[in-house]
Amino acid sequence: MSTKENHHEIRLNQTVLVSMALLLGIGVGELIHLAVEKDVQWVTENNQKQLIEGLIGVSDVFMRLVKMIIAPLVFATLVAGVGKMDKEQNVGRIGGKAMLWFISASIVSLGIGMLLVNYFQPGQILQMDIPATESKHHVVEHVPTLRNFIAHSVPKSIIDAMAQNEIIQIVIFSLYFGVACKNLGEMASPIIRVMESLVHIMLKITAYVMQLAPLAVFCAVATIVAQQGLGVITTYSYFMGEFYLGLSVLWIILCAFGAIVLKPNQVVRLVKIIREPIIVAFGTASSEAAYPKLVQQLERFGCQEKIIGFVLPLGYSFNLDGSMMYMTFAVLFIAQVYGIEMGVDQQIAMMLVLLVTSKGVAGVPKASLVVISATLSAFNIPEAGVLLLLGIDQFLDMGRSATNVLGNSLATAVVNKWELKAENKGKMPN
Repeated sequence: MSTKENHHEIRLNQTVLVSMALLLGIGVGELIHLAVEKDVQWVTENNQKQLIEGLIGVSDVFMRLVKMIIAPLVFATLVAGVGKMDKEQNVGRIGGKAMLWFISASIVSLGIGMLLVNYFQPGQILQMDIPATESKHHVVEHVPTLRNFIAHSVPKSIIDAMAQNEIIQIVIFSLYFGVACKNLGEMASPIIRVMESLVHIMLKITAYVMQLAPLAVFCAVATIVAQQGLGVITTYSYFMGEFYLGLSVLWIILCAFGAIVLKPNQVVRLVKIIREPIIVAFGTASSEAAYPKLVQQLERFGCQEKIIGFVLPLGYSFNLDGSMMYMTFAVLFIAQVYGIEMGVDQQIAMMLVLLVTSKGVAGVPKASLVVISATLSAFNIPEAGVLLLLGIDQFLDMGRSATNVLGNSLATAVVNKWELKAENKGKMPN
């Protein structure tokens, strides 16, 4: 068997293991939950707490290992990508194409969420009175305004930004650093070579860390189900079913737009290649967890390193398709629960607000809930409505994280194809 076939078999086995871990985690979590509910002698509430703490500990270790990779990998890939651009204007051209896709995809995502929640009216099932006083919803109180977003995008210290895994701040610094390297020419070429070496080193570390992915997915899913049981899914099944239907529609539309640039069979091939990062993102409810592996899989697909290194980090800051669809879905769902009518003009204004405030939230725990909370306040909808989502947010986060991975993969592949066409056109004789 060839080395290539061996690698393919290893990747296939890893995908199967992650999928099995996901299902096994649901089963084991429900068994623990039922054992406590039925007062099984050997599983006391204290034992359940210890089991859950152990499961959380394992998944936390995996997430820490992933997070230690993110900052150096984003920095190295972006600097190497910008530094290897053939011409300085290519940076602006590729960035412009990427932002065109990001903004278009964002509007589509927000629009789908708004249309579906208006059509299905999921909030009608849980009709509630507007609370007299707002309940504390345990979400960090921070109102994401345009001013705050712009100020927060610029790092005060790159060391602090890397320590906190502030993706957008790392992206800003890396762009400046990469452009400076490009302008210095030969003087900076050793730095570019070091960055290229660092990328490969971090990808090798990624391969080691991803061996733990099945265990991490098992522990993460088992923890959620053990704490809340599958009943939480049943209670909100209507809302969750519509949300996942919305994600399915979004996947189809994004893939259809991708097929306009790429060939349809190439879109199918891309989805197959990135299935493991998608499953990891779904199982851990974190698109960050899938980032290192996604870099490798996009290289397998045939994307240029400089495109991956430039577009993918930008996508993780500006192209969160699943998260944005969830935000419109959630805000209008809460408004419906409290019987608050929102006109078309208000809903369009809400979309524009979310288009700005949703940027740069990747890697921030419960960031979607923070943005939702701020949006509710801006439109005089009770912020206590966030409490309705806390119980199922983890299950919803799984779907939106997987969608974020798909959206950024398509964005990278599309921009890569656009650039290949531009380069080939530039090489044609006059």
